[in-house]
Amino acid sequence: MEANTRKMPDCPVEITLQLIGDKWKVLIIRDLLTGTKRFNELMRSVTGITQKVLTSHLRAMEAAGLVNRKVYPEVPPRVEYSLTETGYSLKPILDSMVAWGDGYKRKIN
Repeated sequence: MEANTRKMPDCPVEITLQLIGDKWKVLIIRDLLTGTKRFNELMRSVTGITQKVLTSHLRAMEAAGLVNRKVYPEVPPRVEYSLTETGYSLKPILDSMVAWGDGYKRKIN
């Protein structure tokens, strides 16, 4: 079932977690915030993710309207991923996570 056809939870936090609650999705968004990336660039930058999981998450994020996928008619085909306006609107959330993580890191060191 498509993300936009199923019933959304009443809680806004739960909605957000459904869309980006996986650590891989947050890291993919982090990397796409700096600009368009090709699949192999994402594979290299999202350390530890498998090709299957990256493909699955990119498809889910595209279906949810967070990521654009552009295929160029070349041989071999070139595919690029970028954030949609909705995907880019997650930047303040990631910025807050960076600030909190930095503060926590300083506190425990």
